[in-house]
Amino acid sequence: MSHSAKPDEAAGVAPPAQPQGVQPTQMSGWVGWIAFAGVMMALLGTFHAMQGLVALFKDDYFLVEQSELTIQVDYTAWGWIHIVGGIIIAGAGFAVFAGKIWARAIGVVMAMVSAIVNIGFLAAHPIWSVTMIAIDILVIWALTVHGREITE
Repeated sequence: MSHSAKPDEAAGVAPPAQPQGVQPTQMSGWVGWIAFAGVMMALLGTFHAMQGLVALFKDDYFLVEQSELTIQVDYTAWGWIHIVGGIIIAGAGFAVFAGKIWARAIGVVMAMVSAIVNIGFLAAHPIWSVTMIAIDILVIWALTVHGREITE
């Protein structure tokens, strides 16, 4: 037995055959960004759900009356919008971990919707809304620039 033999070769096991013309996929260091996007999507969904629950149960928490919002809508409606959107984006965040292409697409779309919703909610809680928009931008960036690093 030669010292240059690989362990599989030494044991008489042939490496798995690759179909002709197919290159093995190699994951790069950017896979971490996709994991980051999945975590941030789950966190963003949780934040939206929390914000929705506050809007449903404690209207007086916000800095302005409903009539002073960018988009004038009842806080109860805002609450449900945040809860439903939060569930969708958190679910897509968990699916990103499984490498689902559809989850990346939903993640980008929902992060865009989240940013728009938070612009409409900006007057009610400016610091919170700006934080959410910043997370939205990071999610969009990670999923669009490095999204192909994890696939089904």
